Amino acid sequence: MRIVMENIHKAFGTNKVLQGVNFTLEPGEIHALMGENGAGKSTIMNILTGLFHQDEGKITIDEKETLYKNSKEAEKAGLAFIRQELNIWPQMTVLQNLFIGKEITNAFGKLNTKEMKKQAEAILSRLDLTIPLDKEAGSLSVGEQQMIEIAKALMMDAKVIIMDEPTSALTDREIEKLFVIMKELTTNGVSIVYISHRMEEIFEICDRITVMRDGVSVATSQIKETNFEEIVKQMVGRELSDRYPDRHPKLGETVLQVEGFTRKGAFQDINFSVKEGEILGVSGLMGAGRTEIMRSIFGMDPLDSGEIKINGKPVTIKNPSHAVKFGLAFITEDRKDEGLVLDFSIRENMSLPNLESFAPKGIMKTDDEKQFVEKMIQRLKIKTQSGELAAGNLSGGNQQKVVIAKWIGTGPKVLIMDEPTRGIDVGAKREIYNLMNELTERGLAIIMISSDLPEVLGMSDRVLVIHEGKITGELTREEATQEKIMTYATGGK
Repeated sequence: MRIVMENIHKAFGTNKVLQGVNFTLEPGEIHALMGENGAGKSTIMNILTGLFHQDEGKITIDEKETLYKNSKEAEKAGLAFIRQELNIWPQMTVLQNLFIGKEITNAFGKLNTKEMKKQAEAILSRLDLTIPLDKEAGSLSVGEQQMIEIAKALMMDAKVIIMDEPTSALTDREIEKLFVIMKELTTNGVSIVYISHRMEEIFEICDRITVMRDGVSVATSQIKETNFEEIVKQMVGRELSDRYPDRHPKLGETVLQVEGFTRKGAFQDINFSVKEGEILGVSGLMGAGRTEIMRSIFGMDPLDSGEIKINGKPVTIKNPSHAVKFGLAFITEDRKDEGLVLDFSIRENMSLPNLESFAPKGIMKTDDEKQFVEKMIQRLKIKTQSGELAAGNLSGGNQQKVVIAKWIGTGPKVLIMDEPTRGIDVGAKREIYNLMNELTERGLAIIMISSDLPEVLGMSDRVLVIHEGKITGELTREEATQEKIMTYATGGK
């Protein structure tokens, strides 16, 4: 299937999202699509797959001008879209999610569960997944849910697969397997559009790259004819000297201590501390228990045993409200379901954890609230026309910035950041790293969970490595290397 999109324009009201995009996808190629958050990458793919219709321009598929009425029609034609925001039905089983809308029935119209299980097991085996088919999808990790989405696309026998940040929640082993399958698909003529902010992956797996900036396609190149610096310059319109800012931490007193933390089946005997002004990186493979530990510290999940000390004093945290009162803040990895109220405005989302400060006697100080919101929008460079825009209308990266802003507003002592730059472009990542530096310079302690090893090495003052619910390694900034972290993460010594 050969796709040519020419001079595509799209506006939502007065907001011009696309202002002349050209994109060509050849049969059997892996074509990277890169650009800062809000550049229009998802919008151009939504137009291709019938979710939106362009205002100007034309789409030609196999030499025929084409306009899909809706996404279902595009799917029937062989276009699969694996979206960054997962389309999982949490109360349904893995099997039900795999076959939703595509159920197999027998001659009497009844579900042929045996055949569905057979096909599901085959596709999960292909992905090296051992997830029980009767398990509720909502109980899976974000990485496992992502693999289920990939499995659904593979089951479609698609001619074109669009992958929007497919590896953001995957382990290195899962990524390797996905890349093998992608190469297999292209040898059979399947084309893949690969939207990602992970530059290393782009150079490893892709054939060509199209870069978008501010709703325009600015360049298309063969991967072997370009480089990291050139792509970044095309994306942001400027040079980006270093990926990670220099850190010169001035560590203060120990602000948080965790002792003997245990939750059966999740983690056991966890002991660590973090100081004022320190960034403590937490690394490990998906499912190792990193997020589960932090959720229990924040009072989101129960604990069997263990103690928390804030500034040397034992505290009892029964729920997130307690955690906030004791000076903790938690930026969750799941911004869609746990980090934001998507129907609420940017202003309302930013104000939610800060209502006591904005309305100390039940009367809202609207000027203070407005000033705070405007300051955060400018400081984090959130791309929006107004703080009154619904958070759900923002790009994924800009949604993440709103989550960060709302927790900074609580004035925490300890900020837990779970995958803080997942799905965010290189320019925005640098802005968040600079903000992390500023916060620690003011004495804030940061605990950063990240699956991105270069990020862990680039931003952490100290690294904890988790394997199967236990701390298997602790490394200083000077000691930490990718090899050492991966050794500890896989249970080695």
